[in-house]
Amino acid sequence: MLGMCRGRRKFFVASFAVLFIPALTWLYLSAGNFQVKSLPLSPLESQTATLPGGPRDRLALEMRVREVEEENRVLRRELSQPPRAASRHGRHGNQSRTYSTEEGTGDSEGQRVAGALGNNSECVPQPPVDKCETIHVAIVCAGYNASRDVVTLVKSVLFHRRNPLHFHFITDSIAQQILASLFTTWMVPAVRVNFYDADELKSEVSWIPNKHYSGIYGLMKLVLTKTLPSDLQRVIVLDTDITFATDIAELWAVFHKFKGQQVLGLVENQSDWYLGNLWKNHRPWPALGRGFNTGVILLLLDRLRKLKWEQMWRLTAERELMSMLSTSLADQDIFNAVIKQNPFLVYQLPCFWNVQLSDHTRSEKCYKDVSDLKVIHWNSPKKLRVKNKHVEFFRNLYLTFLEYDGNLLRRELFGCPSEADHNSENLQKTLSELDEDDPCYEFRRERFTVHRTHLYFLHYQYESADDSTDVTLVAQLSMDRLQMLEAICKHWEGPISLALYLSDAEAQQFLRYAQGSEVLMSRSNVGYHIVYKEGQFYPVNLLRNVAMKQVNTPYMFLSDIDFLPMYGLYEYLRKSVLQLDMANTKKALVVPAFETLRYRLSYPKSKAELLSQLDMGTLFTFRYHVWTKGHAPTNFAKWRTATTPYRVQWEPDFEPYVMVRRDSPEYDRRFVGFGWNKVAHVMELDAQEYEFVVLPNAYMIHMPHAPSFDITKFRSNKQYRVCLKTLKEEFQQNMSRRYGFAALKYMTAENNS
Repeated sequence: MLGMCRGRRKFFVASFAVLFIPALTWLYLSAGNFQVKSLPLSPLESQTATLPGGPRDRLALEMRVREVEEENRVLRRELSQPPRAASRHGRHGNQSRTYSTEEGTGDSEGQRVAGALGNNSECVPQPPVDKCETIHVAIVCAGYNASRDVVTLVKSVLFHRRNPLHFHFITDSIAQQILASLFTTWMVPAVRVNFYDADELKSEVSWIPNKHYSGIYGLMKLVLTKTLPSDLQRVIVLDTDITFATDIAELWAVFHKFKGQQVLGLVENQSDWYLGNLWKNHRPWPALGRGFNTGVILLLLDRLRKLKWEQMWRLTAERELMSMLSTSLADQDIFNAVIKQNPFLVYQLPCFWNVQLSDHTRSEKCYKDVSDLKVIHWNSPKKLRVKNKHVEFFRNLYLTFLEYDGNLLRRELFGCPSEADHNSENLQKTLSELDEDDPCYEFRRERFTVHRTHLYFLHYQYESADDSTDVTLVAQLSMDRLQMLEAICKHWEGPISLALYLSDAEAQQFLRYAQGSEVLMSRSNVGYHIVYKEGQFYPVNLLRNVAMKQVNTPYMFLSDIDFLPMYGLYEYLRKSVLQLDMANTKKALVVPAFETLRYRLSYPKSKAELLSQLDMGTLFTFRYHVWTKGHAPTNFAKWRTATTPYRVQWEPDFEPYVMVRRDSPEYDRRFVGFGWNKVAHVMELDAQEYEFVVLPNAYMIHMPHAPSFDITKFRSNKQYRVCLKTLKEEFQQNMSRRYGFAALKYMTAENNS
């Protein structure tokens, strides 16, 4: 009884304050003969206060009004919260909890389905989301472009989240390969990922004609009850073109508001599509009022299964297709037709959970201030080019996550026990065994750094050659070598596998560059694999290994991005495969390397023309001036007159550019930046008894460019050179342990050089 009286007294005092303080403020302002306009609340509603007083008085008044407004805001917030109940002891005892600040609309009895959109307030306690409760998210993702889009969505979710996450991806084989590699190398704590084969689900929905640009994959949300694990009770379903502006736990908390037979949480459609008045003879599928958008869905899977959802949507689709013939908006049409017949199924979410930005939406009616926004949905084929009053703000928010450094999202969730990640544990154990006082610690650490990797950043298509002689050019590059791509594509018509070392922002610059290039866009057989920047060294051999692993031809030509292969080299190498019986022998075919100091070179069309330029001093054998022994074993004097392939012997520091079988050894990751990265690889080829065979009519030319940061560091930093020497010695010792007596010559050669 005493507690109730205190509560009433508290309520009376707060109510009095809310009424009294504004009145006092009004009297204060009236006494000063000031007329004050409402102060700006957001960048989108900027207003200018017109005050006749001096600057100092005006500033003081503005500060005082802001103070009063803030006090009012605090009091209103206190009034909207009920008295605290006794502490709950749930499944996790007294663990701290994350509370939702979401304000929902009413339940099924009181909701207004076709009314005006708005953020209606409910003065009821928000159900908590346990701090360590896992939030489940399902996303349908197919193809190269959708895989890029989903990364931005995931970044926005990870940026705000405070809970463990479990992503369920329904993917084709392409998206699964891309996303599996990405999440494995991303290594975000407290994030689990599962994949479900979309190809196995096609038969479930392929009978439905669909005109939507998402194709058959736009229908797969209909079969999630059948696809996702049977013990999964609830899930948030998202389109790939979604951006979160708040913690996804707030949306997860809305599940606690579902009542009765409500099993679907949806936001009302913000266009007139389902009203049928967008253009003459526009005939949409049936919907309740304005209908609902399925870019964001809350699914109560356990209840849906009990309601026989599969049977429900199939019967509805079959009935409507008799007159509609096909869907225009994929799954959304069928969801709305089901809801039209069964309105009790839907719980209407506030519109800020799905602010829709297609051309015909009225999304600006959904919010008064940008702080109201929670989810932005680019639900138009035009995406960022849509017409909207506030599109610049939305675009900037999206671009923030697009270019955000994903490595920063690897933060731990403190206080939540997570499943053991063996890869992460093994990595931490390995790193802990390194001596941090070692002068070469950073070099050693780089060998074990896991770089986030996005395979096939752009569309890729390769058709295998029938004669099993096909060969892929392999190279790596950073942003400062991007200008070489078009030239290489003009010189090499075969498949290419490239690893690009970029930051998140640079990856978007590369995307714009590639999409603006007619040469690059005309090539579908170039695989671009982004390895994201981390650490202080250029991981040259890791990049080469990434590019090599994505080769899907029997052979690969191991090149560098600053070399232009001769015209026709692709076909010449394929013929050499048969001529030299590459399939049954271990050979490394050497392509002689030359260089020019001229930025503008008339590229030689034949060997005779190259020899002429060599004699005139326009061309030189590669590294002739600074590192002769790197390519001296190629025997350029013999090559000048050779008409048939000839064999050469390995010598110390030999680093030719070679074509080998796809199963050849990887590059050693301990070598980063400049120095010994190719030398070590060629040494291992020799240790595995590869024959080095020089091709008499093949050549490649190094094009001039500014020196790299790594070679500058090598030349200017004594410690860099000392560490490189140490790593060389350790590599040679490893070789002797691996290959035994045959590897002793490498130790001897090093001592004699």
